[in-house]
Amino acid sequence: MNRNNNIMTNLSNLWFRSLAQVAVVCLALSFSMKLSAGPAAPGDLLRQAYTALEQADHDYKGHRIAAMKQIEAAGKLLGINLRGDGKGHEKQGVSDQQLRAAQALLEQAVPGLTGKPLKHVHRAIAQLNTALSIK
Repeated sequence: MNRNNNIMTNLSNLWFRSLAQVAVVCLALSFSMKLSAGPAAPGDLLRQAYTALEQADHDYKGHRIAAMKQIEAAGKLLGINLRGDGKGHEKQGVSDQQLRAAQALLEQAVPGLTGKPLKHVHRAIAQLNTALSIK
């Protein structure tokens, strides 16, 4: 009977993790979709990417925070105030999905940026690449 309880607990945990990952992907997709016919404004994409990173839990040896600081710098140059403590409560798998979602949002913002904001966004993407390679 105890073995059946362990199996049910493991299945329940797996189901919950899968559901959480699907929720994160749906959240990322909803961020990237816009009701209007045109593409999302770079400032909106930066804000959404920053929010996704802010909710992620793991520090990825400082690379997630470094990416957030680059996004803050790009936002400041665009007149957007992005600030937060960057301490969420997500599990590693969910946190990884949030970093990937933020990376995708930043990549969508690239065509609409130039100059220093573009350089900061490229640096943020590089930090996220490094963060996601850490296991």
